[in-house]
Amino acid sequence: MVKNDAHEPGDVLLSAEEIADVVGRLGREISSDYHGRDLILVNLLKGGVVFLADLIRQLSIPHQIDFLRVSSYEDGTGSSGIVRIIEDLGTNVAGRDVLIVEDVLDSGRTLSYILDMLRIRSPRSLEVCSLLRKQFVTTSPRPTIRYLGKEIPDVFVVGYGLDYNERFRNLPYIAKLVIVEKL
Repeated sequence: MVKNDAHEPGDVLLSAEEIADVVGRLGREISSDYHGRDLILVNLLKGGVVFLADLIRQLSIPHQIDFLRVSSYEDGTGSSGIVRIIEDLGTNVAGRDVLIVEDVLDSGRTLSYILDMLRIRSPRSLEVCSLLRKQFVTTSPRPTIRYLGKEIPDVFVVGYGLDYNERFRNLPYIAKLVIVEKL
């Protein structure tokens, strides 16, 4: 008999209500800190797009958005360690206040690469807003996050835009991904 493994959402780490509370708090903090400034939010596609959509609805200040599409995953759950820029920004960020809007920070390699790439483009300021930060054990320093939603365990998560092989993005909550053995 051949055994097949399937992946499914498991324990809920953040409910839809908890996510809404976190996003509201982040929106208020960002609006206060960037009042009267030239803010551009840069979203890393695809996982962070749901977070970005909710976040901009919480901002009470003028802003612009742009997108970077990057890839560092070689399969469903593991990073290749190599960051590829699939689609670059369409906006010149020189002299602008740039806030990277990220879904999950784990090792920080991809985000470090993006921060280094954007610093070369001479923004006025460059900060990070991440919905989640994994309690990731590493000997390398991770990028500083100015606006952090929640700390979560070092587990693979799905829902609220986060996926496993393009599945589960539509869930209104964030859950651990589990492997279910099927015979």
